[in-house]
Amino acid sequence: MRPNQKKESERWMRQALRDLDDAKYNLQGERYNLVCFLAQQAAEKALKAYLYGLGQEEAWGHSVVDLCQEAQGFDEAFAEIKKHAASLDTYYIPTRYPNGLPGGIPAEAYTEEVARQALKLAQEVLEFVQPKLG
Repeated sequence: MRPNQKKESERWMRQALRDLDDAKYNLQGERYNLVCFLAQQAAEKALKAYLYGLGQEEAWGHSVVDLCQEAQGFDEAFAEIKKHAASLDTYYIPTRYPNGLPGGIPAEAYTEEVARQALKLAQEVLEFVQPKLG
């Protein structure tokens, strides 16, 4: 059964907003690796919300760059946000798994400065995508 794509888009954006809020919450708790991961997740889900909103039945993958590239096929403006948000992809695996880093553990590898930058980039993606959802 094909889901209502507008509702699906709304669900993904609601979760993107929640992930962004959770990232801010974790910033206060100095859980910087989680801030970075949740920032990546917020951007990923916002981009998927956009694609679902266009009527796509599936939006696969976890790469912000790849999802921006896909969205760029519908709106060339995604090329610019892709440049800014590309670094978010580096937070998908290493922020959670020790074997994603050359040494140490994710909980010890990320700084407040890095976390704040990730949060800023995710916020930019959401602010870019939301008006396009109508």
